[in-house]
Amino acid sequence: MQIGFYGAAGTVTGSKHLITLDNGKNILLDCGMFQGRGKATEELNLHLGFQPHEVDVLILSHAHIDHSGLIPKLVKDGFRGNIYCTPATADLCELMLADSAGIQESEAAYVNKKLLKKGKKPIEPLYGTADAERCMKQYRTINYDTPTEVLPGVEVTFTDAGHIIGSAVVNLKISEGHQTKRLTFTGDIGKYGSRILRDPQPFPQADYIICESTYGDRLHDAFGSVEKILLKVVEETCVAKGGKLIIPAFSVGRTQEVVNVLNNLEFEKKLPHIPVYVDSPMAVDATEIMRSHPECFNEDMVEYMQQDPSPFGFDRLHYVRDVADSIALNTMKGPAIIISASGMAEAGRIKHHLKNNIEDARNTVLIVGWATPSSLAGRLRNGEKLVSIYGDWYSVNADVVIMDPFSAHGDYKEMLEFLSCQKPEQVKRMFLVHGDPEVMPTWKSHLQNAGFSNITVSEYQHVYEVL
Repeated sequence: MQIGFYGAAGTVTGSKHLITLDNGKNILLDCGMFQGRGKATEELNLHLGFQPHEVDVLILSHAHIDHSGLIPKLVKDGFRGNIYCTPATADLCELMLADSAGIQESEAAYVNKKLLKKGKKPIEPLYGTADAERCMKQYRTINYDTPTEVLPGVEVTFTDAGHIIGSAVVNLKISEGHQTKRLTFTGDIGKYGSRILRDPQPFPQADYIICESTYGDRLHDAFGSVEKILLKVVEETCVAKGGKLIIPAFSVGRTQEVVNVLNNLEFEKKLPHIPVYVDSPMAVDATEIMRSHPECFNEDMVEYMQQDPSPFGFDRLHYVRDVADSIALNTMKGPAIIISASGMAEAGRIKHHLKNNIEDARNTVLIVGWATPSSLAGRLRNGEKLVSIYGDWYSVNADVVIMDPFSAHGDYKEMLEFLSCQKPEQVKRMFLVHGDPEVMPTWKSHLQNAGFSNITVSEYQHVYEVL
């Protein structure tokens, strides 16, 4: 058996791991899009590194675009096998891949206008809306903790990763000859004590583990109560200064977490009397999907919903779909909270809100999770005082506040807790993925201290033999 790493190796985005069995069958774990890599991003997404028609089955850990975003291209380029994931992941993919396709088409149209004026050949989008719709026909859903044969001699069981709704740890049981190998792909490991989701669940003993590394070198700050901290930021920005609180947030997971905290503050009559806007059509639809999958909620959320049946909505919360309504937010006077995608501020309506508000010292930009350092959110997170938005330079006069407790990724202690269900001496080899290069040595050291050995930091486009 071999494992080839074609994304999220030496970086965080672009998750793609190809398992080649001794009988020649190929299992692809995730098919994610590279993001926030500057000019290299387009080239990385154009070339998968393997032949799509040679992939027999795709197993998807969760719906985030850096894990699912190239599935329409995979199908467009010749993949004809089944795509296995949880029911919630399939619902989210239908929404998110259609949105991604729209972005590919609109960006290609914008570039082609310029190319045609210069008499140059137009470009093709990575994929289009029809490709996103077509790939959904190949999806097959499997519930958590339900062993399912996906190829002869290959069984998969999904356990809850606690990252976003539907996120799964992929547990493979592979029979080759007289041997049975157990390989686990962690996907993205969630946090413990989420306000909404279940904790990451224990998973079966593995022989081999492909493990994420995002926060392998740090702990989330012990801020205390998320409600108290967010309320303090709201009061300082919107009440004391009369400014706007701008929150870049991913449409799936992060937006709902922030909204739920604001909802609780409103339910407890603590939230100042100011309007709140979720300016992201996809976030609106994702919230509805989230409501339809209570099987992913933890016991506290289920109990809370008995008192408050609408944990993602209150009277002064407005979900914005229409473009004209979104544009109007930028000329609106007075304090407000605006939550908008994307979380890395690399695309979408959030860029317009930042462009129109970042130079006003009354305002605050609240960063609620990890962002690629080269992305706009990453540059703000790193304290840059001059940033480029749509080709123009803007002074960062607004306050920038970071709240990592909203992150959907566990820190290194939480990842070690997640791995504590394993007997380290029985894990023959561990491959580290989904982490920046500077993170890997520290995370590897933490794993070694926990008893794990034979740890490989996976290299991009490198193929490893697994005995």
